[in-house]
Amino acid sequence: MNMIPRQRQRLLVVGNGMAGMRTVENLLRLAPHRYDITVFGAEPHPNYDRIALSSVLAGEKSLEEIVINSRDWYAENGIRLIAGDPVVALDRAARTVTSASGLTLPYDRLLIATGSKPLAPPIPGLGLPGTCAFRDIADVETMIAAARSGRRAVVIGGGLLGLEAAWGLKRQGMSVALVHLMPTLLERQLDATAGTLLQRDLDGRGIAFFTNGQTEQILGSERAEGVRLADGREIPAELVVVAIGIRPNIDLARAAGLDVNRGIVVDDGLRTEDPDIFAVGECVEHRGQVFGLVAPLWEQAKVCAAQLAGDAAATYATPPLSTRLKITGVDVFSAGALAAADPADEEITFQDIARGIYRKLVLRGGKVAGVVMYGEVADAAWYFQLLREGTDIAAMRDTLILGRAVATAASGAAAPDPSAALAALPETAEICGCNGVCKGAITGAIADLRLTTLEAVRAHTKASASCGSCTGQVEGLLALALGGDYAKPAGEKPMCKCTPHGHDHVRREILARALRSIPAVMQELGWTRPEGCASCRPALNYYLLCAWPGEYEDDARSRFVNERMHANIQKDGTYSVIPRMWGGVTNAKELRAIAEVVERYGIPSVKVTGGQRIDLLGVRREQLPDVWRDLNAAGMVSGHGYGKALRTVKTCVGSEWCRFGTQDSTAMGVALERMTWGSWHPHKVKLAVSGCPRNCAEATIKDFGVVAVESGWELHVGGNAGIHLRGTDLLCKVSTPEEVLEYCGAFLQLYREEARYLERTAPWVERLGLEHVKARVVEDAESRRALHARFLHAQRFAQKDPWAERAAGADAGAFSTLVPAE
Repeated sequence: MNMIPRQRQRLLVVGNGMAGMRTVENLLRLAPHRYDITVFGAEPHPNYDRIALSSVLAGEKSLEEIVINSRDWYAENGIRLIAGDPVVALDRAARTVTSASGLTLPYDRLLIATGSKPLAPPIPGLGLPGTCAFRDIADVETMIAAARSGRRAVVIGGGLLGLEAAWGLKRQGMSVALVHLMPTLLERQLDATAGTLLQRDLDGRGIAFFTNGQTEQILGSERAEGVRLADGREIPAELVVVAIGIRPNIDLARAAGLDVNRGIVVDDGLRTEDPDIFAVGECVEHRGQVFGLVAPLWEQAKVCAAQLAGDAAATYATPPLSTRLKITGVDVFSAGALAAADPADEEITFQDIARGIYRKLVLRGGKVAGVVMYGEVADAAWYFQLLREGTDIAAMRDTLILGRAVATAASGAAAPDPSAALAALPETAEICGCNGVCKGAITGAIADLRLTTLEAVRAHTKASASCGSCTGQVEGLLALALGGDYAKPAGEKPMCKCTPHGHDHVRREILARALRSIPAVMQELGWTRPEGCASCRPALNYYLLCAWPGEYEDDARSRFVNERMHANIQKDGTYSVIPRMWGGVTNAKELRAIAEVVERYGIPSVKVTGGQRIDLLGVRREQLPDVWRDLNAAGMVSGHGYGKALRTVKTCVGSEWCRFGTQDSTAMGVALERMTWGSWHPHKVKLAVSGCPRNCAEATIKDFGVVAVESGWELHVGGNAGIHLRGTDLLCKVSTPEEVLEYCGAFLQLYREEARYLERTAPWVERLGLEHVKARVVEDAESRRALHARFLHAQRFAQKDPWAERAAGADAGAFSTLVPAE
């Protein structure tokens, strides 16, 4: 008798965010073959960690690094992902949903996880260009783009999102002002004292605060130009970020006739009034409560998955909540009550303002009811455990505020060391609040999967993969589980999530194993993702290009868009074209060619750059080949203003014109640029030559700077005039122009061979030490000559303009005989 297999039920998930996809992950573990799953996402991305957006904005992580489930993961689990196509209609009678593109699909079970929307107060001017929220990847991209072109930003809102937005924009180099309606920051998470300490610390980091500030209007007619407060004060800005809170996204549920209040009303099983429709996340309302923190979302996902898997007894109860602020170097923790609620409650505080430490406990009925900590939060997990478990603290009440070690010792127990304290935690203790991972899940994964590294634990459990504040505890659990077999990594971090190997190890293996292609590297070194990611592919492309000049073929797919297009993309989608001007020197032919190109292609803006060149702004993508063809015809090649390459060689007029000049700095700059142009590097490289110690070309803040003196030339290295200013270190003094070129080529080649991708010369010199550089470039003549020779060899293949078969050979100046032929 033939058995007809039972057909899977159809589960549609509306929302590709963290709560919905955590539910799907749990469901796959409980009942992997019960449903055919289709996921609709409003954003054109796979599932990503929204908590880590602040780290992306601050430049600490890339977008690729915060993806939770890649597109391959959906395919491997048989899940159909429909991204960038939000569901706009739900027909409960027909049991179908319809997307914005018109796609209609049926369901047997429906999970609504539509999340939340940013609160948008009725402020005049809110819709102007230059205003945005801080909620998704698109917002972060808008803010980063604004930071490239603007100098000032205003953030409205002093809650968690507002503070993280302000700090991220500050890290992007903007001048940031924050407007907050209340007198202190984070008033829902911190008491007034902790909020004041937080403001003091952030003010010291350069963020200006306008507390008790009510925004009356966003200024500007064509785009945002600042904000006006109700008291008449005006704050100028090119970017205004509104981050005052969120509200549940209930539009779809309301239109379908489901019971909604502030959120979509659900029961203890996360069901709506329709028994076949569930809801989880920030869009739901459970027992009169809505949710904006991640911990309750993970518990909802766990219960909802169990219900969908057939466990009717699974029920949801809101767990105690805690808060941390994701700003590097600012330690904040709070949980439960912020203050006494009635005369029977007790408040105990400890404060050391000089050290920036504050701690407050709220006690109720002999138990911890609330915790506020600022500046020192090592015992946060222990206090939170006492709160969650309702522990009787009578025996240690008098010393409780002094922390775990003192309190437990005073109660008669031995003061635990950190490892013993971690071992004593129950398996149910939460280690990673961002991802809802308990101790048992981590130790179980370590044992069952034989995990030995922090990255492996992160990959399999997600513990410490978001804000990273629990990294020490996760490493402690690894040490407890592995004992003497665990070696905490002391070297470099992995390049990315695709590999456990760091940059230095990969570079060594490329040479040792003679690996000559990206696929070969990935296969030999065990890449976990066959195609790699946006972090590792450009790095591998550069390392191979540096290792095998003339043999390795540059992989255009592994370059950023600016390098592929040989122009800088601007915020409106047009491009900036910068032709090279040797040492900042030009002539009538070149200027005439630029003027003709500007007129011929209707280029809207022309600007002189800080590197003594002319920037053509507003070139459309389809115009780029023709623009470069015409510039090439006049002998002008790309200035690489877009590349991890030599950018500029800035010069002063030197002895040829200046009455203070001691050497011909212009000719030297031209010769240096002729020698070094086209060279790819781990990061951008800038050179300068000053004709006397007055240093008009600002050589002492460049990657390689030359300052003319009466006896010859001073050579300086490792300068950076970016966000973090670093003056150069004096490498040595030389006598002849030939030596300048040789030492420059040797220094740049050493940097090319030893620096990690995206590492500027300044941190590279600091990491390895100036003495290391001097030993290779100055003290060891044989090493210097070999480095210089390798640099010249690589330049034979690098000095090809991307838009022409060969660069036109304009006069190289006084030192042209020292410049290698093509």
